[in-house]
Amino acid sequence: MNKEELVAEIAKGAKVSKKDAASVLAATIETIEKAVKKGDKVTLVGFGTFEARKRAARTGRNPQTGKEIKIAAKTVPAFSAGKKFKELVK
Repeated sequence: MNKEELVAEIAKGAKVSKKDAASVLAATIETIEKAVKKGDKVTLVGFGTFEARKRAARTGRNPQTGKEIKIAAKTVPAFSAGKKFKELVK
């Protein structure tokens, strides 16, 4: 399902126009992105949690040469599915 199809399903489920559904979806995504960027967790009970996770520095290997390289530490976005969502997907 792509964004356009998701907007259509939201519009149908909420009985609003596609334009309104697209605006709500965009605002939701933007709000989640801003919160995670600040280091906050966004928890949607039953669905899951969006958060920033720190990834430690580590040693990797260049696949072309086999030479070891250092991979810097960084913070990455992460999503953990909630119990209800996990059970639904089983």
